[in-house]
Amino acid sequence: MSSTLKSLATPIGAVLCAAAVLWQAAPTMAQSAPRLPRICFLTVDPVATGNNRYTPFFDRLRELGFVDGQTISLDWLSAGDDSAFDRPAAECVRRGANVIVTGSTPATQAAKRATTTIPIVMLVLGDPVGTGLVASLAKPGGNVTGTTNLAPQMMVKGLELLHDTVPRLARVLVITYPRDPISRGQVAALEQASKPLGIELLVRGIDGAQDLAAAFAAGEQAHVQGVIVTVESIFSVHRQALVDLVHQHRLPAVFSQNLFVRAGGLMSYDANREVLAARTADYVDKVLKGMSPGDLPIEQPSVFNIAINKRTARELGITFTPSLLALADEVIE
Repeated sequence: MSSTLKSLATPIGAVLCAAAVLWQAAPTMAQSAPRLPRICFLTVDPVATGNNRYTPFFDRLRELGFVDGQTISLDWLSAGDDSAFDRPAAECVRRGANVIVTGSTPATQAAKRATTTIPIVMLVLGDPVGTGLVASLAKPGGNVTGTTNLAPQMMVKGLELLHDTVPRLARVLVITYPRDPISRGQVAALEQASKPLGIELLVRGIDGAQDLAAAFAAGEQAHVQGVIVTVESIFSVHRQALVDLVHQHRLPAVFSQNLFVRAGGLMSYDANREVLAARTADYVDKVLKGMSPGDLPIEQPSVFNIAINKRTARELGITFTPSLLALADEVIE
């Protein structure tokens, strides 16, 4: 080989050799890149975008530095039906979730069936002790922790508000979703509280949103004077349909979230859900940093909110007392 050819062969060979080394190393470097923590979010709500029910939770996650695609991987898995969570819960496990966040009791039950090791964080659930999800609020044990709004107690207060607002209130329609285990405790609390108030309850359970119109028709036939809706997630998803039916039947109603009042409902009584939802993100932060969920006490509400809609009250011929107006945290004119 000529000296000229020899001088060319050496650098070309070096380049090819280096390229081969890089090609062989590329898969190794890709595999060694750090895996983003995976958060799996289980809910009946169909889409993540524009869902203001969970906005405080996701806002707080971002404040804590958890940004989807940058510092975490977020999977939003909707069952569409509270009885169909087993498959998406199993999918969370298959995808290797580091934490599962649940928006309802059925979702949490399915997650517990799917795993005993992946941390499960409840987002403002109604009655985690009464439904057997945890041993106690102070010492939940196992792999479940999070926040609760103490739904049965809220229902009692809501009934008292309705009694104080509607003159001569004697019969109230209670709409509930028995397929969610938290329904039972709320109905029991309402039945106990209604007796000293002299109120008769007409309890109507639904199997799905398609049954709402029939429940209101039963209430109209029974001449109810007001409505209480329990706190199951299905009602939040279909809140506008509920508010429309309340208006159609011209009935004063108490709901469990201010979102209903903003949509046109008369009033709501609830734990400060925005605060609790944001605090739920703090639980996610703690378990991702290695804390055991069973050692994290479940956060109970310390602040409760009353929201009232004066426009709806005027349409129904109802006048709020000055004391209730003074207590209200949100007044829609």
